[in-house]
Amino acid sequence: MSAQQIRDFNSASLADDPNLYRIDDFPQEMSGDQVVALIDKVSRPASSPRFFADGNDVVASDYAEFDEAVQRDRVPELVPVRWGVVVARASMRSYPTHARVLKSVEDRDLDRFQETGVFPGQRLAILHESADGQWWFAVNYHYAAWLPKSAVAIGEREQINQWFNRSPRLTVTGAQVRTNFNPEEARTSQVLLDMGVSLPLLSAAEVGHNVHGQNPHASYIVSLPVRSDSGALEFEPTLVGRGQDVTVGHLSYRPSLVLQQAFKFLGERYGWGHDYNGRDCTGFVGEVYKSFGLLMPRNSGQQGKGEYAPTKRFAEGDQTAREAALAELSVGDLIYIPGHVMMYLGEVDGEPFVIHDVTGLSYYTENAGAAGDESHFYRGTLSGVSVTPLTPLHLSREKSFVEAIYAIKTII
Repeated sequence: MSAQQIRDFNSASLADDPNLYRIDDFPQEMSGDQVVALIDKVSRPASSPRFFADGNDVVASDYAEFDEAVQRDRVPELVPVRWGVVVARASMRSYPTHARVLKSVEDRDLDRFQETGVFPGQRLAILHESADGQWWFAVNYHYAAWLPKSAVAIGEREQINQWFNRSPRLTVTGAQVRTNFNPEEARTSQVLLDMGVSLPLLSAAEVGHNVHGQNPHASYIVSLPVRSDSGALEFEPTLVGRGQDVTVGHLSYRPSLVLQQAFKFLGERYGWGHDYNGRDCTGFVGEVYKSFGLLMPRNSGQQGKGEYAPTKRFAEGDQTAREAALAELSVGDLIYIPGHVMMYLGEVDGEPFVIHDVTGLSYYTENAGAAGDESHFYRGTLSGVSVTPLTPLHLSREKSFVEAIYAIKTII
């Protein structure tokens, strides 16, 4: 794909996919009912039991407190949209709280109030604030949820868009890099930048040969969004060493580089919704493709069921079609099963291999008897970006990953 084809791909996705938001075309104001509807998508009680990290049940009174923090009754009939830029990696949450809420006491890794992550440079449409004044309810290009005000700087829409559309830009192509240490300006010192983050490049002719005490000769100079003491948006020239894993523009989109990018996450701990300073299965896939400039929906179901790329779909029980599709896979293809996405790598001795960010690992051992023989069913933990064969893996004792595939996408 050329740069123009990637722009066209994103434009089509943003125009057609209901799970993506065109920040460029976002309205200047929204009705209160529209805003409440967005809030209600994430800020709602679970339909099954939930537990706090200390093991206590989440009860009706707890949800009442969370809802009080949301203060739906303070959403006006007409909401003027404010505009912001993310200045530090942060979490988007179901409710304006850092409280960890679990589906089971034993499963402490998956915080069910964790929705997704945001990263420096992402634009936000800001719609509402929490009762304590510490959280914004905001929309980025693929999600709407709560995030801490401390991670956001507020600016004028035109100012933000001019900065966002400025080129050339520096793209982070490593799993994570940091800006240079800076003893003079703490807001720009060792700021964490994840794969796919893109920032405008500046020149020494613009900013001089002394950037907060360092000559930029061996570094890239970027325009980094920062937050003033009052929460206002400012931009500071910031250095990123040339030895860091970054590139000017985006990477050239070809299979060998897709795999190279994927393997940069190998071994990283699984983080539901970008928790644990990591990412989950869709975060992993999304960041890999963002380094080429390609944007995707947030959740695996939204990706797998979406129409943003050529997709093969499979009826329940149609194993013939699945097996034929597996024989025709291309490197980098995305394979979807309920709640999970994997990236195809290639074959070894006829066995398809995938790389994915995965929590559990289940399969029947080689000496298994009849299918369903529980004594030979292994269930373990990976909790990280891993390379595995595809066909032995099981979603449950009764159903293999291959039997559960409902979509395969080729990103072209």
